[in-house]
Amino acid sequence: MEDQELLRYSKQIMLPQVDVEGQQKIMDATVLIVGMGGLGSPTALYLAAAGVGHLIIADFDQVELSNLQRQIIHQTKDIGDDKVNSAKNKLTELNPNIKITIANELIHTGNLPDLIKGVDIVLDGTDNFESRFEINQICVEHQKPLVSAAVVRFEGQVSVFKGYEKDQPCYQCLYSVEGEDNESCIDNGVLAPVAGLVGTIQALQAIKVILQLGDQLSGSLLLVDALDLSFRKVKISKDLKCPVCNSSQ
Repeated sequence: MEDQELLRYSKQIMLPQVDVEGQQKIMDATVLIVGMGGLGSPTALYLAAAGVGHLIIADFDQVELSNLQRQIIHQTKDIGDDKVNSAKNKLTELNPNIKITIANELIHTGNLPDLIKGVDIVLDGTDNFESRFEINQICVEHQKPLVSAAVVRFEGQVSVFKGYEKDQPCYQCLYSVEGEDNESCIDNGVLAPVAGLVGTIQALQAIKVILQLGDQLSGSLLLVDALDLSFRKVKISKDLKCPVCNSSQ
């Protein structure tokens, strides 16, 4: 680690739970973030600032005026630009020492296996169940930890799924494909800081998984109610009939 890197990350290195060894693990990590919206924005900014060595950011959409209320990585001048290009510019300005790869495409089971190669952890910041189920399926098949987050109105949730491990649930153990209501901020709205709060927790959990540190929320769901400013953690049971994680055992 060079002197400038030691200085840049000095406040993290001061933490005994991180130290130089932990910072090096962060710098050696490769993280895939799917979605550069309300969740992906703060998540990507914090992971870049923390020094994650390689960020792969994926999104197929363009920046719109209505995005700017909560998608803080984008600015007014970026309207009409691809979100991945806008995000990459900001992340490079924030930390030019990290590698950033963009995937300007809709992520699905056809192209995700190629993106996930060499990745240490996957972060899902998408806003629809179809994408979430597909990302979960590929993460289980390729044995990648999945940090999933969602936000709507004043509420959010975060969990870490390792469905490829014995007795550990996957995302589909929590939500059934059939008959699931697809609530999103597009249809229901969201207060801007709530997306920032939940996205920041998502980044925190990703770093904790990289460092194998503290409560990683593996097999648990953190529920956030920003209106009451309350946090509640519930256990997720493995679905013994889950077609995704039980077929992989």
